[in-house]
Amino acid sequence: MHPVLPEPKCSGNPFSIMYPHSQQPALAKTVIFQTKAWKQPFSPQAGKQEDEIMTSVTDITPKGYRIAPHEHSRRLQVVTLQADTIAEFIRQTERFPVQALEYKPFNRFRVAEILDSLCEYTLGKFLLGTLKNRATGAFLLKFEGGDKKDTDFFVKLGTAVSHLIGRPNFDAMSQKYYARFTVRNVDNSDSYLRQPHRRMELHNDGTFVDEPTDYVLMMKMQEENMQGGNSLILHLDDWAELDKFYNHPIAKKPITWEAPPSKNVTQSIEHPVFIDNDPNGRPRLHFIDQFAKPKNREEGLYLFELGESLENDPNFVSVRVEVGDMLVVENHNWLHGRDKFVAHPDLLRELMRQRGQFVA
Repeated sequence: MHPVLPEPKCSGNPFSIMYPHSQQPALAKTVIFQTKAWKQPFSPQAGKQEDEIMTSVTDITPKGYRIAPHEHSRRLQVVTLQADTIAEFIRQTERFPVQALEYKPFNRFRVAEILDSLCEYTLGKFLLGTLKNRATGAFLLKFEGGDKKDTDFFVKLGTAVSHLIGRPNFDAMSQKYYARFTVRNVDNSDSYLRQPHRRMELHNDGTFVDEPTDYVLMMKMQEENMQGGNSLILHLDDWAELDKFYNHPIAKKPITWEAPPSKNVTQSIEHPVFIDNDPNGRPRLHFIDQFAKPKNREEGLYLFELGESLENDPNFVSVRVEVGDMLVVENHNWLHGRDKFVAHPDLLRELMRQRGQFVA
């Protein structure tokens, strides 16, 4: 029996309040999100004194799927593909085994087209719009029906979703457009990715590569004897000390980033922790604690304190991802991490990752 894990407390943020499933608002055709829009140039202190309310409206009627806010955060949208959509997707993609997706990149866009057509071309618009809307920027995709043990189907479905929102980058760790990796009870790797008994710190992906990483897709492929290990996510606008670290002298100075050998990336990259602001002048983060190589004490202490601030922030959201579910986040507005697992000699959890750039 799974233990009841404590959920994070949320400090009055309208997007991070918790309410029972039975009290969730009914789905309407027009879903309205509100967030604060800062005037350029971005200055958090000044912005908070003269902020404007920006309302983003997504006017989409779901076809073949349902949408609802997550029970722990209204920013996170839960998208559930209906059983008939999944059944027809399986039938129409039978001719595309995983190898066909790996060897012929255009097949990946074909399976995406099939899925979108089954949803009357509303799904791609909703998913991409959700990610590009800073007020939301994340979704948890589930499906009804199908085989919850068919990992080849999971690869197909994950591929379809990732190609509706963009194009995955080549993953040097796996030498494919996606990576699958397993967490077990014992680990001797060279990063925290597979270590089960500690919290994996909040971070952004793609810090050590020289191509854009706009989104990250994480799909659970299988699990055995697993307790704990929830995904942890924190929206940048909910980070209590964003102002402090954005306005620090180091915030926009280049930092060196370098990956360990297991990532199969040999070059070093330089970029600041806070990269170019978004079109509305709001900050975007590009940070991971493991791979930063500070040049001096000033950089080192800034990075240390930034990491400590993120890990101690109470506004993170703990998300249970079931087998077959995928959590997809905009990479520079959300940080993601993982809670620790309860020790078990036969612990196993496999995840598929696809991360890439928006192309639409």
